[in-house]
Amino acid sequence: MFAVLKTGGKQYKVQSGDVLRVEKLAAEAGETIQFNDVLMLGGDSTVLGAPTVAGAAVQATVIDQIKGEKLIHFVKRRRKHSSKRTKGHRQKLTLVRITDILAEGADASGVKAAIGAGSAPAAVAAAPAATPAKKAKKAEAAAEAPAAAGADDLKQLSGVGPALEKKLHAAGVTTFAQIAAWNADDIAAMDEKLSFKGRIDREGWVAQAQAKIAE
Repeated sequence: MFAVLKTGGKQYKVQSGDVLRVEKLAAEAGETIQFNDVLMLGGDSTVLGAPTVAGAAVQATVIDQIKGEKLIHFVKRRRKHSSKRTKGHRQKLTLVRITDILAEGADASGVKAAIGAGSAPAAVAAAPAATPAKKAKKAEAAAEAPAAAGADDLKQLSGVGPALEKKLHAAGVTTFAQIAAWNADDIAAMDEKLSFKGRIDREGWVAQAQAKIAE
């Protein structure tokens, strides 16, 4: 029986007893690990995954953590001021021996899944902690939520946009009934408090609010 597994972005055809060099895994020498991405099973009958075979897995024992052959990267720039640069690289690998191929029951095997050495830090980096600015915006939104609950849409009044509506909410004005009940002193106080400069009388908010209540 053989299997085609996927790890480190590569595919390998394996059978029991094979020794593989794969991209570095987060495991120690002597540990038993399990490859759960099995794309195909072969033998007496062939099973193709879509994309993986459900319940199938390949188990292996970690022999050692090694490095691959040294690769030389040479760059030469042919310019007036030419430059050369030589860099070497040895890929970190894990040497494993295939011990068993499971056609089913992989979830209940209890064997540690084979995970790439860089997978855990990447997952943490993908979900960074909220910045102070984001926390401040969330707190501001939470503070505005109670004021907006049960409030009228004050933007229906002439000259009131989203920014002006927020100012009115901050001043405790959330309903048409409050505006409809304003007298001259209330209007003057609100003009002074929010620097409306006569907008309330000019736009006729009190009359508009009374009309909205009567609808």
